[in-house]
Amino acid sequence: MARVKRLTVDPIAEAKRQWLSHGWTDAAAGMTAVTSIMRAHQLMLARVDETLRPFGLTFARYELLTLLSFTRGGRMPMASASARLQVHPTSVTNTVDRLQTDGLVAREPHPDDGRATLIVLTDAGRTLAERATAALNAEVFTQPGLDAADTDELVSIIARLRRDAGDFDDPRPSPDPL
Repeated sequence: MARVKRLTVDPIAEAKRQWLSHGWTDAAAGMTAVTSIMRAHQLMLARVDETLRPFGLTFARYELLTLLSFTRGGRMPMASASARLQVHPTSVTNTVDRLQTDGLVAREPHPDDGRATLIVLTDAGRTLAERATAALNAEVFTQPGLDAADTDELVSIIARLRRDAGDFDDPRPSPDPL
């Protein structure tokens, strides 16, 4: 990936300075947080995209293949995939269309619900998901750009934001193993 020249000023810090100078004091910290997260997303997605490009995958396609690879039978209803990936059903349909064209998934009628369709991972899809995961683990996930303590803290903070936005409920405590 081509690196751009480093800026001499942090543009987000400059934006915060401008917010404060325009009297938007109550919104300055929030604007800085939102803008920082969006920029971090761009940086991380660029690394992920660069790693997945040789596999002919986008992150959406990779996520679906990996989700299917985690299921017992390599299959799940399209509606379940949409819910688990937290994307609109149309997005799942488009992703499945592309993966099916490439021979990485197939569609099957649901055995118990005539209205539902199952997405089925093919052997080629499973192999590609494994290879792509190995690359992402080596090139992105093992070294996300933060040390372990900062990574844990960031994930915890973002999890609270997601929970408070209604993404999920806190799980019930699990019993201690026997």
